[in-house]
Amino acid sequence: MTKVIVAGAAGRMGQRISYMVTRNPELELAAAFEHADNPAVGKDVGENGGFGTAGVTISPGLDGVIDQGDVIIDFTFHRATMGFARSAAARNKAMVIGTTGLTTEELDELKTLADGSFPCVQAPNMAVGVNVLFKLVEKTAAILGDAYDVEIIEAHHRMKKDAPSGTALKLGEMAANGLGRELAKVGVYERHGIIGERTDTEIGIQTIRAGDIVGEHTVYFAGAGERIELTHRAHSRDNFARGAAVAAAWVAGRANGMYSMFDVLGLTDF
Repeated sequence: MTKVIVAGAAGRMGQRISYMVTRNPELELAAAFEHADNPAVGKDVGENGGFGTAGVTISPGLDGVIDQGDVIIDFTFHRATMGFARSAAARNKAMVIGTTGLTTEELDELKTLADGSFPCVQAPNMAVGVNVLFKLVEKTAAILGDAYDVEIIEAHHRMKKDAPSGTALKLGEMAANGLGRELAKVGVYERHGIIGERTDTEIGIQTIRAGDIVGEHTVYFAGAGERIELTHRAHSRDNFARGAAVAAAWVAGRANGMYSMFDVLGLTDF
């Protein structure tokens, strides 16, 4: 069995990831950790997460537990994630990273670390349905072409720190790929006031933050007299956590380098 270490184990995602690891027959929950001043440190990860005694105590930091596992699952914060990645590289530990908000420079460093020292699955969203949506958006954009405007709306809970969501940005990238464009050049993230007519090539990405919305993404393809809407709604965090557990089982023993959920789910040629 693959031994898993869960980062940020007391957080909302960390709790559900820990639970899903215990439910996966290919995995063993070997360790869990939080930052040293988190009040959950010293508690059983299962009791803290509301799914019963797991027999694993939440530790203060990664360093003390990194040698106990084969794969680190991390859905924390971009700066913390990079610290964990450097530690993983030093110990040749595999990683599954669902953290969003990673900068271009951080992603470049992560790829360099992974290529040289460990296998890493990195994706802005690990839900199976969302990854199917990514592919559908790319193919739909390629089929419809320039005659249809592309707009993306995403909604999340009021506590989410980054905007737009990593999933929305990935949807924008997939649409741009299908259309032969670069999101960095055509992405529009805010509209206010007298902005003039919409350009033919722009891809709009708009953000909603409210209440306890787990995650909703809709991609509009709007043409003359009709539109297509592709939507994914997450009803709980378990979809993301389950995908992370599947990725952890898949990445163990792989060659060093960066992988995506397309690799894990066999969607690379879809």
